[in-house]
Amino acid sequence: MQRRSCPGPGLCRTFGNVTPPGSNVAVPDPFFLQISQDGKFMFCPCGSKVNVIDVETGALLHSLQQLLELPLSLCPQVLVTGSRALLLRRWHWREPRCERSWRAVHTAPVATMAFDPTATLLATGGCDSTIKIWDMVKHYCTHNLKGSSGVVHLVEFHPDVSRLQLFSSSMDYKIRIWDLSSSKCVALLDGHFSAVTSLAFADGNTLLSSGRDKICMVWDLDTRQSKRTVPVYETVEAAVLLPEEGDFSQLGVKKKGLHFVTAGSKGILRVWEVATAACVHTQPVPFALQEEPSERSLSQCRFVPARNELLTVSMEHNIIFYDAQTLQLRKQLAGYNEEVLDVKFLGPGDSHIVVATNSPQLKVFELATSHCQILYGHTETILALDVFRKGLMFVTCAKDRSVRLWRMGRAGRVSCVGLGLGHAHGVGAVSCSRLKESFVVTSSQDCTIKIWNIPESLTSKAKAALISSPEPLHARVTERGHNKDINSVAVSPNDKLLATGSQDRLAKLWSCSDCSLLGVFSGHKRGIWCVQFSPVDQVLATSSADGTLKLWGLRDFSCLKTFEGHDASVLKIIFVSRGAQLLSSGSDGLLKLWTIKTNECVKTLDGHEDKIWGLHSNKKDDMVVTASSDSCITLWQDVTEIEEKEAQAKQEEQIMKEQELSNLLHEKRYLKALGLAISLDRPHTVLTVVKAILKEPEGRRQLEENIVRLRKDQKEAVLGFLVTWNTNSRNCHEAQAVLETLLKHEAPDSLLQFSGIKSAVESLLPYTERHFQRLSRLLQASTFIEFMWQNMRLADVAHPPAWQLDF
Repeated sequence: MQRRSCPGPGLCRTFGNVTPPGSNVAVPDPFFLQISQDGKFMFCPCGSKVNVIDVETGALLHSLQQLLELPLSLCPQVLVTGSRALLLRRWHWREPRCERSWRAVHTAPVATMAFDPTATLLATGGCDSTIKIWDMVKHYCTHNLKGSSGVVHLVEFHPDVSRLQLFSSSMDYKIRIWDLSSSKCVALLDGHFSAVTSLAFADGNTLLSSGRDKICMVWDLDTRQSKRTVPVYETVEAAVLLPEEGDFSQLGVKKKGLHFVTAGSKGILRVWEVATAACVHTQPVPFALQEEPSERSLSQCRFVPARNELLTVSMEHNIIFYDAQTLQLRKQLAGYNEEVLDVKFLGPGDSHIVVATNSPQLKVFELATSHCQILYGHTETILALDVFRKGLMFVTCAKDRSVRLWRMGRAGRVSCVGLGLGHAHGVGAVSCSRLKESFVVTSSQDCTIKIWNIPESLTSKAKAALISSPEPLHARVTERGHNKDINSVAVSPNDKLLATGSQDRLAKLWSCSDCSLLGVFSGHKRGIWCVQFSPVDQVLATSSADGTLKLWGLRDFSCLKTFEGHDASVLKIIFVSRGAQLLSSGSDGLLKLWTIKTNECVKTLDGHEDKIWGLHSNKKDDMVVTASSDSCITLWQDVTEIEEKEAQAKQEEQIMKEQELSNLLHEKRYLKALGLAISLDRPHTVLTVVKAILKEPEGRRQLEENIVRLRKDQKEAVLGFLVTWNTNSRNCHEAQAVLETLLKHEAPDSLLQFSGIKSAVESLLPYTERHFQRLSRLLQASTFIEFMWQNMRLADVAHPPAWQLDF
């Protein structure tokens, strides 16, 4: 947890990328996503690492750091990864740690891997047209299978271990059967006319294969001939056999026999019956998706028996779980966020966040589970969004010149209920009314401001539930506001005023009733990125590309304060701590917290690597969400009260311990006093106890007895303390007494095991030598004084006669 001053956020959670975009050579293909046998954990390649994800919460448990990882394969406790450096690594992924790494022997990168059913053999297919079989117990290569043509991109062991067969496919579109006893290819299954994408075994004698040639084939492994060809009319990336047990009647399975599910270019799951080669069920497609098949293409599909679900991965790297018996959506995780342009809390209890990324789709995340809804409606990139006070309705604007109103239902489902058209260019900023759900203000690149009324039919829950298509929104006021693009618009807490900020370096104040101009705020040297009203004062805050924040009075439009500290453009600002502080985000990825009263930056938070476009606080004002161009969404929690309570409790505990220490010294219970002083981690207090012991009649003996009875960690602490004592001549006698005891009663080997022994010895030697030199000089001086005393005694003077005393 990181802290900020009154209040302070701590880094709570980050919604990063599960998988990166497939753009360059360093990015693994999403096909390599794996899931554990119990269905609780996923393993997702992301750049140079493999992320281990908790399926239920969507939380990142840990990452396996690697360089340029390619495929990965999983058995119950072990994960094996391959890299472009031609290395294979075996991981114990629960801890996590790398157990072993070895050369892959391939002369080109490994393209695919698979374990056998016993998890004792691992097959690797390479870009060098060879297949290697590895003994995972004895750690050596058992087979080197040659004969494939081009890259070997698919390998699978036969589920019957006694057969010792391996199936593979390469760029010649053929399926090869390898006999591991003889290390020879014993059969060639030729039938596909494009790359084979998946193999599935129905039983020991039946094989299902799918390909990008838009067909699936069923093979008889006894005769090694094709039994049936099923045309599926789409490029198939995966085919999954439905288990014979279970009720799949809702998927059109009416009679026994082989049925399988296909996933491919159409982006939907379809169920096929092998006996009739017919499609018996097609997953319904939402109306909004019917014209975007390329956006929905699926790259992976697999059956997860432990969850009774089908796992699919889309080309956009969205990970979706469907009920295997109904194909109803169970859970969806967004694997890649792209550049995040805006983010807001959503829901009555801020249970969700709504995110606008560099795409026409909206993403709504449930914070507790990371479940993601993807909302379709806009046709171009969404630029901004805002949420009404109750948290159930929000509005978005986009480059498609439209404004859309959305509503969250009781079950958490979000739907579009309103659509506004009228701007001549892309709509770049939007703000909602604060008191009631009555109007929306938008600003556009056409330099105009529009105020849209919201019909009562959309604000009523009962009426809104009956809406089947978005109702039109009408602008009641349109006003040309600035000479350049308007970057930000904000509505005052009482719904009477609105403010705008533009690239023309001006902020303006308008009346919400008729959009009449009330005043102009002039002072920034570059374009204004954000404007915000104070929730408690008649103050407007602005942020600019000149790196400053300014507070303006609404009465006289004068600049009240200027905050300087950012080294780059300030993109967003919000009021926090009930209006007492400002939180700003910059294009350099930094957050800064400002105290308005003192005009100073009290905390700088580094949580992003690129521009922070989104910044919003929840209703309780104890959590902040930020979104950045680095594709990460970060939640920050206010931990000031928690840390203050912890500090107070710690202080009270220290006082109690000090009182107890005083009592122990008074009662002369030195062993407990010494242990308590060490636990307080105060060298001076420990020194006080040592001095108290040495003042006793037999102090040296008592000190020796107490030091010997200490634990090893306590002796290590005392050794560190006496290094400090030894630097002062006033305390060197106590330090040397303790050191003598340790050297006398601890064997050299035991002393070498002490933590920090090397630095302690290095620090003790010069000061100890200095103390002995001082004592030597003192001894010499005292000897000289004794010599002088002995030699300067006056001779005995004889007593004078008595008559000399008588005058």
